[in-house]
Amino acid sequence: MSFLTYLINGISLGSVYAIIALGYTMVYGIAKMLNFAHGDVIMIGCYAVFMTMSMQSWPPLVSLIFAVVVCTALGVIIEKIAYKPLRRATPLAVLITAIGVSYFLQNSALLLFGADTKSFTSVVTLAPIKLAGGDLIIPGTAIVTVLACVVIMIGLTLFIKKTKAGQAMLAVSEDKDAAQLMGININGTISLTFAIGSGLAAIAGVLLCSAYPSLSPYTGSMPGIKAFTAAVFGGIGSIPGALLGGVLLGVIEILSKAYISSQLADAIVFAVLIVVLLVKPTGILGKKISEKV
Repeated sequence: MSFLTYLINGISLGSVYAIIALGYTMVYGIAKMLNFAHGDVIMIGCYAVFMTMSMQSWPPLVSLIFAVVVCTALGVIIEKIAYKPLRRATPLAVLITAIGVSYFLQNSALLLFGADTKSFTSVVTLAPIKLAGGDLIIPGTAIVTVLACVVIMIGLTLFIKKTKAGQAMLAVSEDKDAAQLMGININGTISLTFAIGSGLAAIAGVLLCSAYPSLSPYTGSMPGIKAFTAAVFGGIGSIPGALLGGVLLGVIEILSKAYISSQLADAIVFAVLIVVLLVKPTGILGKKISEKV
């Protein structure tokens, strides 16, 4: 039963990575930018829930909605101020700006909330489920996390395939100039992409802190990096790839901690990524894009 327990925990953690990876894969797929400040948006969402639940005694659901609104607005503001002026800039300039935004958010959180690690109150109230006569216990947080991931993936896929805004995103991801000639609002589409990704980051962050109840200004750093790894692992730019990469990454991490070494788990995760990219540079579900010259 211990293996099943580890597997469930891995799928739960991987589902969080998958939700975070969606932000990376959408922004890269549509704007061709790597938003390395995405992990810190997660942290801001967690603090929004922490402050409203602990200080204002808001219900968990209301606090979560508030965090989504805050992170959505923050994502749009970051895009407008930091990334929009760099649309035609080199990838290196965008990367340096993203790192700068990340440090700005971290240090802002340090000034506002302090460096102390705070105990996070879980927003999940679902009771654990006991199976096999009580030998196998599935935490309520794991159930909610996996269900949330599945619902988000299905909803986002339907949004992109069935709505006008989703079709605009696909068009912009294919060719910005051609999409603009067809009357698509490029700036609005990219802002919407940042808004959706940042809103999902808030949900992922709250679920992560509910499972691992500690919060600090650096909470989003490592999950953000691992989620980016998951996006690359599955094929950055692919929504199913983000799901597959996130779940595989979570399972590999938990099983590595359980059966090999908790200290080497992160190294094993990144080693697996290197092997996958050596065999298939575009990721598991990524597609090779041919460019005309």
